[in-house]
Amino acid sequence: MENQTTERKYIAQIELILRAFERQVEVFPEDWEKRPEGADYLYRTGAVLVRDKDVPRVIELFQGGRPDDGGIGGVTRLLLPDRVPPEAPEDRSLTQRFLKYADLRLGRGVVTPEHLFYVTPSVSPCPATEPEEVMPGTPPDPVLPTPFLSAGAADGRGVKVVVLDVGWSDAPAAYWLNGVTGDPENAFDGSGHIKPYAGHGTFIAGVMRAIARNVEIVVKSYFTTAGAMWEFDLAQALDEILDLAPDIISLSAGTRTRFDLAPLGLDVFIQTRLNRVNGLTLVAAAGNESSRDYFWPAAFPEAIGVGALADNGRDRASFSNFGGWVDVYAPGEHLVNAFLTGDYECTEPPNTGQLRSFQSMARWSGTSFATPLVAGLIAGRMSVTGESAKQAADALLAFALTQPEPGTGPVLRAGDALGSLGQN
Repeated sequence: MENQTTERKYIAQIELILRAFERQVEVFPEDWEKRPEGADYLYRTGAVLVRDKDVPRVIELFQGGRPDDGGIGGVTRLLLPDRVPPEAPEDRSLTQRFLKYADLRLGRGVVTPEHLFYVTPSVSPCPATEPEEVMPGTPPDPVLPTPFLSAGAADGRGVKVVVLDVGWSDAPAAYWLNGVTGDPENAFDGSGHIKPYAGHGTFIAGVMRAIARNVEIVVKSYFTTAGAMWEFDLAQALDEILDLAPDIISLSAGTRTRFDLAPLGLDVFIQTRLNRVNGLTLVAAAGNESSRDYFWPAAFPEAIGVGALADNGRDRASFSNFGGWVDVYAPGEHLVNAFLTGDYECTEPPNTGQLRSFQSMARWSGTSFATPLVAGLIAGRMSVTGESAKQAADALLAFALTQPEPGTGPVLRAGDALGSLGQN
């Protein structure tokens, strides 16, 4: 991983999260600002996650604790008691003491922190940059298909994608977004400026429609506090959207975890919910830390983990995470698509305080945006072949393996929806 703490930008990203969540959140390790690799993860203060079957023995070990409300069956958010048993290892953080104690007595992974997941620039930033202005009239990039698609085109017709994000801001100038629906986001602050993270879901929908012109897209608003949400709540949100009967779930968010273990809340969701819905596919961003460390949920074998290609379409983008757990790389640097109209004040060095004016379009970078491109390719293929999302994704990943880029890995580009079928 690059030395992140030498950049004020990285520190500013985490501080933005800390201000939003205040005393609810802690950073591991505590001295993250002094470490070249920065923070490992952010987690909830005074709570841990435990599988339902383990709750009684964990409460007995901790000599207290109270299950919280909500979530999904199979996993419990356990609110910790005020005191740690005296034999627990020392640590300045009460939560970390309980975690270490559980490791010693029960083994790693039985009790885990409740990690914070982000769509924002943060510990595992997604997107990789703040939005940038483009000249009025600049077309989307990747280029939209012709408005009058021929019969049999890979346009995503009949396919439904649900996007979990910050919400949806209708962009009337972006005609290709006609028919997209979702939860409205609160996009402007008290001064009338565009908030950080605002427009993220709209941009994602635009990228997907640039690839699959007629795919049905629903953008849900879950990451409403500084573009982040707790693991327990994310598992519940994923469970809720199954009621919408999507073919594809697109998630441009994630985190690293304690000991790189799979996040318990999402592991339960995948094993007990996702895997029991025939053909459903989760497409997830690989993250923007330029690291090979696992980034979840993209690192789950059941998910399609998407890294980002650089501008030249061959090299891995400098910010993209990488490694054997990343399934495919797709264009994700300097994409142009639908955004909000208004002024945005930059929050990240070296542009802090700079005012940027937008007119419904922006240029943006991140694995956040490579993800909907791949989701659009899957939807496009489905509309032609009649395959399920899982079948279409498997076929596209197999095709990506036939066109790897040296030093990068398997690649998909905007025109690859039908892959080896030889159509555009």
